[in-house]
Amino acid sequence: MRLATWNVNSLNVRLPQVLDWLNQHQPDVLALQETKLPDERFPQAALEEAGYTCAWFGQKAYNGVALLSRTPMEDVQRGVPGLEDEQRRALAATIGGVRVVCLYVPNGQQVDSDKYRYKLDWLAATRDWLQQELSVHPRLVVMGDMNVAPEDQDVHDPRRWAGQVLVSPPERRAFAALLDVGLQDAFRLFPQPPKVFSWWNYGAVAFRRNLGLRIDHVLVSAELARRCRACVVDPGPRGHERPSDHAPVLADFDLA
Repeated sequence: MRLATWNVNSLNVRLPQVLDWLNQHQPDVLALQETKLPDERFPQAALEEAGYTCAWFGQKAYNGVALLSRTPMEDVQRGVPGLEDEQRRALAATIGGVRVVCLYVPNGQQVDSDKYRYKLDWLAATRDWLQQELSVHPRLVVMGDMNVAPEDQDVHDPRRWAGQVLVSPPERRAFAALLDVGLQDAFRLFPQPPKVFSWWNYGAVAFRRNLGLRIDHVLVSAELARRCRACVVDPGPRGHERPSDHAPVLADFDLA
């Protein structure tokens, strides 16, 4: 089973790239973030024609998440249960016996800002939800743009970024708390080359010089960690004309 996640930074703009990528990589499930579309404008027909059933949770111009699957979805959950939040950032479904959670974690904007405090509160509520999900679903995967680079090795220049949003100690502790419920970072299950990132600021210099951060993650339960065979970042789409600022992350599992 191949699972993937990609912050597309506007599905309306990036739909042709998404369709090409689906055709090339054939994931069983693709989690999308920052679709930036109201629900009535979601391109269901085009994605179904490509062979994918869809669930989505969007809003105009901001946020938005979606799940694309080659097989039917069950028990679709939109939003974090119990969290009053107008921003559409979470979506879950059971696919082929795997509980798949797609997250678009708030950016936080600036340390100690209202948006930063919202991010930490959102992560705390999500942690509680994931703990409940894991108690019911031993095959749990949590994918998405988590807007946290968990370690210095996930940052192109740790000294330059020290203390800033995306790498601040409270954010990293909040990310570690997600793992503490019983999840593992699939990317770190395998030897990886240095300086592999999933996000680069817009502008040719950042991507060309690999001045990035690894903030897009695939987190897996112990059951799925044992069955994970690979996890990689695909930087190819970041080099397209009018790209998303994020690259897809793929993880392969042997569920036989």
